[in-house]
Amino acid sequence: MLESNQGAVVAPPTKPVLALGLDFGERRIGIAAGDTLTQAARPLGVVTAQNGEADWLALSRYVNDWRPDLLITGIPYNMDGTAGRLTKAAMRFAEQLRTRFSLTTITVDERLSSKEAEDRLRQQRANGERPRRLKLGDVDSAAACVLLEQWLHEQSRLPHNE
Repeated sequence: MLESNQGAVVAPPTKPVLALGLDFGERRIGIAAGDTLTQAARPLGVVTAQNGEADWLALSRYVNDWRPDLLITGIPYNMDGTAGRLTKAAMRFAEQLRTRFSLTTITVDERLSSKEAEDRLRQQRANGERPRRLKLGDVDSAAACVLLEQWLHEQSRLPHNE
């Protein structure tokens, strides 16, 4: 702990954490990057999947290029909180991320992330910020932004004991 010029004890600044957000799907996995300093995320792209099995080479490129401190992946639940059709597969994907990349992998509840992503993209198009039609990959990478930003905002509300 440090003492400020007013005599109050303050925590030393912490290093920003860079995270990749991944929105798991059976055919596509959306990817976004964000950090704890800006608490913002930006879409990076989409990696294909075949029957829920990720293109691990393509995912490795993102991890190697961005060198994140951790990975955030969404777990889909039904609106009532029960496991959905993809819940088990998404949890398996999260565990595969953890073991393949030796990175801390955090799961977040992604209920409504795709809906929010679609709404954001439609609003951008209505505002003239996005002139073209939406592609499926746009929604997936935007959904990765939504779930990553959800996690980033939760972190900003936590007390940090350094």
